[in-house]
Amino acid sequence: MHADPTTMLQITERLVRAGCVAASEEAAELTAAAPTSAMLEAWLRRREDGEPVAWIVKFVRFCGHVLVIEPGVFVPRFQTEDLARRAAAFLPPGGSALDLCTGAGAVAVHLRCSVPSAAVLAVEQDLDAARCARRNGVAVVVDDLAGSIRAAAVFDVVTAVAPYVPTGSLHLLPSDVLRHEPRAALDGGADGLDVVRRVVGRAALLLRPGGHLLLELGGDQDGTVAPILRDAGFTDVVAHKDDDGDLRSVTATGGR
Repeated sequence: MHADPTTMLQITERLVRAGCVAASEEAAELTAAAPTSAMLEAWLRRREDGEPVAWIVKFVRFCGHVLVIEPGVFVPRFQTEDLARRAAAFLPPGGSALDLCTGAGAVAVHLRCSVPSAAVLAVEQDLDAARCARRNGVAVVVDDLAGSIRAAAVFDVVTAVAPYVPTGSLHLLPSDVLRHEPRAALDGGADGLDVVRRVVGRAALLLRPGGHLLLELGGDQDGTVAPILRDAGFTDVVAHKDDDGDLRSVTATGGR
């Protein structure tokens, strides 16, 4: 629906009072997607309660793609776009990629669209997230970290946006994230690497020699994960940081 500048300002001010960091952007997105003023008001109340915008409008944009997002499914972050683009650059035409912990399938969608001739498979153990990924056109295996995939050394690229927030640091996340988004998608255990360690082990078996593993991480986890990767046979471990110097991902080359 269309809203005049005064109404937009009022909506933005409501979202600011609710603690929304990107209030003006969210106001524009909610207003554009709402079919009626009554629906917009209902949506605003949900957002004021902390519900993610993507759950309310049921979509999110990621690397230029519009993805279906259902309530209860972890919302892909724009910070993950860098990992997705790096992974697409590593994926050769006609190659194959495996996206572990795919969630709504954001990384897998970008890989499939960037390299249409490649085979892209995703793995997710949460049934709601897996259904959401399938609605986004992703081929998904419902499984725990590809345990049922027995073929070895078949993928050129393996990606994973596993939970990596240390349990003791969860309280530092925004309160609305803690209230609404699935803890299993956030909590990575004592040092944040419980699931990441398992991802490294699976990727070492499933990557072709010379293939690439890309992991989303944060904080100073690159220093901890580097020896884990090397012990699993990976080489060329590289940390990637954003313009603010914050760690976003690590890439490594398979050697076995």
